Amino acid sequence: MSSSLPMVELPFVELAPGVGVGAPIPDGWRTLKHCPLLILVGVTGVGKSTVLAHLAAAGLDYTLLPDRRDLTDRLIIAAMQAAGGDSIAPVTDRSLRFVYTRRYRQHHPGGMADAVAQLIIAPDIAARPLIFDGLRGANEVSAAAAGLLPARFAMLDAPDWVRVQRLLNRQDAFDRVAAAPAADPARPMQETQGFAALGIPEAAALFSPAEETAMLGWLRSGDVSAADLRAKLQIVVEERRSYDPAATLAALQQHAPARTLHLDTVALSAAAVAARILAWLNA
Repeated sequence: MSSSLPMVELPFVELAPGVGVGAPIPDGWRTLKHCPLLILVGVTGVGKSTVLAHLAAAGLDYTLLPDRRDLTDRLIIAAMQAAGGDSIAPVTDRSLRFVYTRRYRQHHPGGMADAVAQLIIAPDIAARPLIFDGLRGANEVSAAAAGLLPARFAMLDAPDWVRVQRLLNRQDAFDRVAAAPAADPARPMQETQGFAALGIPEAAALFSPAEETAMLGWLRSGDVSAADLRAKLQIVVEERRSYDPAATLAALQQHAPARTLHLDTVALSAAAVAARILAWLNA
């Protein structure tokens, strides 16, 4: 879809040491389109942050580019506010942030990939391995595959119910997440009342009856509060409205098969995922 909003060029700002966006471009700096780059792909809770920590522990001396949230705040939302003639101001409400990012995708089909491609890198930073965490949707990886030709993609995957568990207990490494328990045949589903009792009936479409029973079991046992479970389920539901991991993987396999590594972060430990990425980068 072409944009009906005026294109507004933001003034140059250094988002992090040696990483900027906007105009004019400082002398000697280069666009990310000309830099080797590892892009971690995956929705919230698949284990990207844990893998980054293991990559650093394994000795990879990389530069982590400003993250998705930072680029959303300082580039995507700012660009949409400026294009609409609004004052540029921080937005903390997650639902409103999705409104802005959806609007950005309407006018910039590559979404976050279009934003990442606008990054400008200082010469000393460009000489080190660069990592971006991370792209999510099929539109994003398709645009990145076409526009960031030196980029390689490591897609991390985990089932939605595991993502909810990780969001509820962020300090746990993903390799300690257990398999989903089977539903107790002696406990009727009516007793759990379902996700509708939490005010998010749409969550049922993402999970099996056994997974729903297991998550509501955490609530009944007192392991989590209703407010916390509701908040984490809402994050997963809201993300899945915009991002389909299966479609994202299919897009990578279509547009960048030789540059894509797909990793199951339930079947593999965090250390094993990091080791596979390092071996792949060094191959």
